[in-house]
Amino acid sequence: MQKQVTFGAGYVESRRESLCAKCRGFMGLCGKKVCPILVKARTYLHLESLGGKDIAGSAPPGVFVGSYGYPKVLAGPLIPPVSGDTMHMDSEAWLDNSFDEILQNRFQLVRSKSVIAVGSAADPSGVLEKIQELVLSDRPVDTEASFEKKPDTRVSFSMREAPTGPSADLKALDIVDNPSVPRKVDRVVSDDDYRAAPGVAELFGGGISQRQITRLFSVGLLGVRGDRRLVPTAWSITAVDDILGKSMAGRVRYYPTIGEYRIYRAEALANNVVVLLTPTPWMFEALELWHASAPNYRVDADFELYEGRKDYAVNTAGAYYAARAPVLEHLDGVRRQAGAIAFLEVKNDWIPLGVWRFRELAREAMRSAPAAFDTLDKAVAALQGFLYSPLQHWLNASSLYRYMREQRRLTDYF
Repeated sequence: MQKQVTFGAGYVESRRESLCAKCRGFMGLCGKKVCPILVKARTYLHLESLGGKDIAGSAPPGVFVGSYGYPKVLAGPLIPPVSGDTMHMDSEAWLDNSFDEILQNRFQLVRSKSVIAVGSAADPSGVLEKIQELVLSDRPVDTEASFEKKPDTRVSFSMREAPTGPSADLKALDIVDNPSVPRKVDRVVSDDDYRAAPGVAELFGGGISQRQITRLFSVGLLGVRGDRRLVPTAWSITAVDDILGKSMAGRVRYYPTIGEYRIYRAEALANNVVVLLTPTPWMFEALELWHASAPNYRVDADFELYEGRKDYAVNTAGAYYAARAPVLEHLDGVRRQAGAIAFLEVKNDWIPLGVWRFRELAREAMRSAPAAFDTLDKAVAALQGFLYSPLQHWLNASSLYRYMREQRRLTDYF
């Protein structure tokens, strides 16, 4: 029950989902360059092979676990009606892709659905056992499925997850070939006494992609055997971001601080991420601004100080944890400590793609060469050149900016 409260989509996320496609794709009233409904229609032209109640294809291997009806949920693999290398359909390595390319790939994945009790992950059988077997793989798995009816061609968008395509109630599922299971995954999953949090951290440290770790977490393959549960995809994404962030923060807090202010930036898919690192002990703030809120420019904000936060970041929700993890990943990699303010800017031609975009953009930003400054005032003055909206709105919403302006250190008096 705690996970349901902690990681369930909040009011802010639900409100933002309603911004999409105001005119149903006919008049361009939303101002977006790409209409997801029209892209959906074009995509269905490639689904002519999906005319019946059976499908065969190479699963990425993706999986979707819903939250409706918890503790009994709808869960099943994502299967395209094509064979071969389909990993790009569920990889989240999409920053170089266009909106059309991402949506067309996602909408080719048929979301199969079976009603499964979340507690059955501890002792799986039937469809769930096959789902877990499929998710262990780090390569596409040839899969065959039969549905109760022809797939429903409606699609869905979400703030947390990547868009999902047609869906159908699953009647039968068969895995045709043997999944390719990394040795590290096999060892962690097979340990019945290994808690989920250290298991997630070990897999990430061992080079397993975060996308695969999230799948394993979602289908109940991590944790002490008797405690394993299915976790809805939306919750598992944020849970893994949070677990990895806390794990790395535990090390970062003991590193020496950086000696200057640094600004990093990356931009793609109508999103702009700017990260300001400060020569202070660890602290973090996520500021999220949507151009749709102009001219008043509403900024949502959440922050934590050195000891971290114990409650959920209700204002920026999953975006907070998605942006925090790559910043900590960078600091852990260079063995330095710093404060960080992440500016998450969403332009008007945005389409709901999931919080992965903030994670990958923050990761891309932290890989770039930063602009360096010796004072906070100089760094803040330069920030406007990295943003598309007025800086003052961001600063008015920032608790850490005020904190750093007002906080004094012993060195300030010498």
